[in-house]
Amino acid sequence: MSQTVIQSTLFHRSGADNTERVFEIAKARAAELGIRSILVATTTGATGVRASQVFKGHDLVLVTHATGFKQPNHQELTDENRAAIEANGGRILTCQHPFGGVGRAVRKKLQTYELEEIIAFTLRVFGEGMKVVCEIAMMAADAGLVRAGEPAIAIAGSGAGADTAVVLKPANAQAFFDLRIMEVLCKPGFYKETR
Repeated sequence: MSQTVIQSTLFHRSGADNTERVFEIAKARAAELGIRSILVATTTGATGVRASQVFKGHDLVLVTHATGFKQPNHQELTDENRAAIEANGGRILTCQHPFGGVGRAVRKKLQTYELEEIIAFTLRVFGEGMKVVCEIAMMAADAGLVRAGEPAIAIAGSGAGADTAVVLKPANAQAFFDLRIMEVLCKPGFYKETR
């Protein structure tokens, strides 16, 4: 039988306290597999700045919330963090979230869930970060910043910081079911619920 054995780290708690360890795990696995494409979710840019330091020299894409995510016309990524990320060679992607957008508008207006939000809730059974790594991989593929079907490492978290990292093959949003999570490098184990 052919197999690959990898180490997967399960954190006892979700959240930003895991960020440095997540980056360490992801960077080591990227080196082992020869992966240059790294995707990292960032909101205000604090996690993005740190990622741009740790993954300097990689093909790093920092994926933000869509402008207007929290309030109309507001972008949560700060100008200061944007400048620091770009100075370190990171690229920033801001666009619509595949699991939000119009479906979320339908829920808010008509109090009913649409398909993409059902998919999002399903992925959250593995943790918030697992939903987000899938989402940012599609966003980056749709923007042409990573190639669909070619391995990348995606990193996300639960609210702030990073607590989840996977090796995956991105897919475009319209080909969502072609997205493949190859390895779960780390995620919260939900030994202690933090919500």
